[in-house]
Amino acid sequence: MSNVLAGSENGEVSAYGWAARDDSGILSPFHFTRRTNGDNDITLEILYCGICHTDLHFARNDFGMSIYPMVPGHEIVGKVTKVGSKVTKYSVGDIAGVGGSVGSCGSCSECSEGFYVYCPKMILTYSARCHDGTVTQGGYSDNLVVDQNFAVLIPKSMPLASTAPLLCAGITVYSPLKHHGLTEPGLHLGVVGLGGLGHVAVKFAKAFGMRVTVISTSPSKKKEALERFGADAFLVSRDQQQLQDAMGTMDAIIDTVSANHSIQPLIGLLKTRGKLILLGGPAKPLEVLAMPLLLGRKMIAGSAGGGREEIQEMINFAAKHNITADVEVISMEYVNTALERLEKNDVKYRFVIDVANTI
Repeated sequence: MSNVLAGSENGEVSAYGWAARDDSGILSPFHFTRRTNGDNDITLEILYCGICHTDLHFARNDFGMSIYPMVPGHEIVGKVTKVGSKVTKYSVGDIAGVGGSVGSCGSCSECSEGFYVYCPKMILTYSARCHDGTVTQGGYSDNLVVDQNFAVLIPKSMPLASTAPLLCAGITVYSPLKHHGLTEPGLHLGVVGLGGLGHVAVKFAKAFGMRVTVISTSPSKKKEALERFGADAFLVSRDQQQLQDAMGTMDAIIDTVSANHSIQPLIGLLKTRGKLILLGGPAKPLEVLAMPLLLGRKMIAGSAGGGREEIQEMINFAAKHNITADVEVISMEYVNTALERLEKNDVKYRFVIDVANTI
């Protein structure tokens, strides 16, 4: 049962979720409190929360920065139940979304340009310290109190469960496409990996009118890439003949794979002045030959997401073009099994927790 409206004497909001207590990553029920709803805050009754691979990494402290107990989740969709006195962007009853960030310094150049995700003092949605020293907790819970500037408005016409992953996976692929000018019809984009990020990248690229080639180690994914998601071509990255035939044909490649892999063959697929954009974070250092970059004036770049205005733009674009993630909706009690399956890439293509109906 939701505790959105319950609170302590000092105005803190009672909350209930599932948390990891240690680096085993096993989640279990957890009672905690949210901060009081301030003048610029909104309170959400969380309806759905997607499960990102980052949640698994943080639950197990793979990055060495986890704070326990930890409620994961940064693909949050909820109903606004309370607004502060200075809130202008939302009204009670609106549907809002929250992604990977809930705070920043507000004064650096990145913040002033709306890209708080690159602020040196950016505050993660969970497992981070707020300005007051309290620890943030994520969306595997019944409610959230958040600054209005770190939420976006979700059109009520969108299917909410399959919209939730867009708050992370969606903006992660949309932002670099926009930043690097990869929105022109007819451009040829390669998408490495047909997982949670990759399948959404194909959908956005096709909506922009681009030619899309999915690049994968798994020949079994060819049918889905072409028939389910509308890719124009499929390239098996372990097939040397296919790689040779595609040399120098792509304007850009988005690499969504976090597992260790060689990017050198991908550079060969790029046209002169082509761009290889990394969205995954392999643990081992990359090894790259300099000469193919120099002689082809090619670029290797990275991207971690976008700011609130860009996320809102992405959501509006998705609504217009009927873009959502392909999801498997689960109950809260299934979350540990879902994380185990996620580790094995056994999901098509994103788990989403039906928080409101199962917590």
